[in-house]
Amino acid sequence: MVSVEADADAVNVISRKWGTLVVACLAMLMLSLDLTVLHLAVPKLTEALTPTATQMLWIVDIYGFALAALLVTMGNVGDRIGRKRLLLIGTVTFGAASAVTAYAPNPELLIAARALLGVAGATIMPSTLSLVRNVFTDAKERTSAVGIWSSVTAVGFALGPVVGGALLNHYWWGSVFLINLPVMAVIFIAGLAVLPESRNPRPGRIDLVSVPLSAAGVLGLIYALKEAAYDGVGQTQVAVAAAIGIVALVVFVLRQTRLAEPLIDVRLFRRRAFTASVGATLITLFATLAVSLLFAQYFQLVVGWSPLIAGLAALPGGLAGGVGGALSGSLVHRWGRGPVVALGLAMVAIGLAMLFGLRVTVNYPYLLVAMIVQGAGMGFTFSVTNDTVLASVPKERAGAASAISETAAEIGGALGIAVLGSVTTAVYRGDLKLPAGLPADITAQARDTLGGALQAAAALPGDAAGAVIRTARDSFVHGIQVTGLAGSAILVCLAVAALFALRGVPKVIPDHAELDEHDEHEPGETREPARRTR
Repeated sequence: MVSVEADADAVNVISRKWGTLVVACLAMLMLSLDLTVLHLAVPKLTEALTPTATQMLWIVDIYGFALAALLVTMGNVGDRIGRKRLLLIGTVTFGAASAVTAYAPNPELLIAARALLGVAGATIMPSTLSLVRNVFTDAKERTSAVGIWSSVTAVGFALGPVVGGALLNHYWWGSVFLINLPVMAVIFIAGLAVLPESRNPRPGRIDLVSVPLSAAGVLGLIYALKEAAYDGVGQTQVAVAAAIGIVALVVFVLRQTRLAEPLIDVRLFRRRAFTASVGATLITLFATLAVSLLFAQYFQLVVGWSPLIAGLAALPGGLAGGVGGALSGSLVHRWGRGPVVALGLAMVAIGLAMLFGLRVTVNYPYLLVAMIVQGAGMGFTFSVTNDTVLASVPKERAGAASAISETAAEIGGALGIAVLGSVTTAVYRGDLKLPAGLPADITAQARDTLGGALQAAAALPGDAAGAVIRTARDSFVHGIQVTGLAGSAILVCLAVAALFALRGVPKVIPDHAELDEHDEHEPGETREPARRTR
């Protein structure tokens, strides 16, 4: 009788663990999909609501701004009030904000609703990963579970354009947000039934001064980077936002060193495994995100494919990322963490370098290989770095740790768009050979962006229009080639650095382990460091 009850309890534990992973993955699928699904809806949205150029930028960016600014705070809130509770609150809020977004009658309400979506996303994102960290206490299972979580996230990014394109072919722009409602309802119901509650048993109080400092620091920095990417670094608002962000972050970090219960324990960055993993995430997004956005423009503005076809064309890269994430756990157990991350980064570098073979006339099989190699490499990299970040801290602080990693990803992506996006723009403008005698406004529009050049060409006679289109597309493709090579060079250096930085980090990091700068031993060795006394 006891044996039967014990077996039943074991089955319940296993079911709850994997049920938690399913709920966490479904939530992350929707969050990552929502980051990309709006881009294709912009033309229909602009036609329906007629926002100004400034309003359009806020509509697109405010979701990411709110998300990034509140990740650290919400990760700590989840550690204190319970990750399940916070995720369920975020799920309800996300669903309600999605409905308001879909039916927003004017740009102002749409911006507010998108901001609320970002706030809700910030409650959900760190909660998913910290819940996974807390239910998978076996180190090998945890590595595999985080790999699956990373895989689903990659697939969500790739599915966004496909889902958006399919809906926009038949429905109005708001339909891309209504798909969130039934999925969030499923997550809420399943979460109530399946998710275990977990929190830090000795959380302490949240420092109310640190909350606005962290939000102002991250938001100021990301806003400055995005504005610099759009209109250049010479703008007054770029300098002001960057100054506010840097000062706030410096004050925030100094304050954390003096608090008994900080939002971010800055001592975590003394741990080589933690710092190397967070740094790898940031730099990888820096090197790749700008190119990913350029690819979407290439398929639509250079090749001339519809949004749906362009989304389907880019889908294999995301699916390859999913496969890479799922396979990463078994590779770590064979080779170790450093070699797998280095391999992943090298594969991403190869995929970016292959873009040097990009041409105006598309060679899709060639690009397919490049996308698959790059996608699989990113799957290897992010699944291992995410698991290493989580395993490097006590599970009571999993929410705060995952928030640090996700904030680094947001900053890295914004920095990459600002810096490498500027490289693309500089190459595009330097290569552009416009016909002589064009009106000044047409010339300025064509030099601004590829989309501007195509619009300008529509107002020109046949021969002049053809010349503008040809030189604009050639120059844009050359910009992608140079940007891809720059990103590839950065990642080659990062792959070598990761191989050394993660040297000595064990293949299997035991639960409750807290790796620090002294924990250097053979990659195959499993060692549980001494526990910190409180």
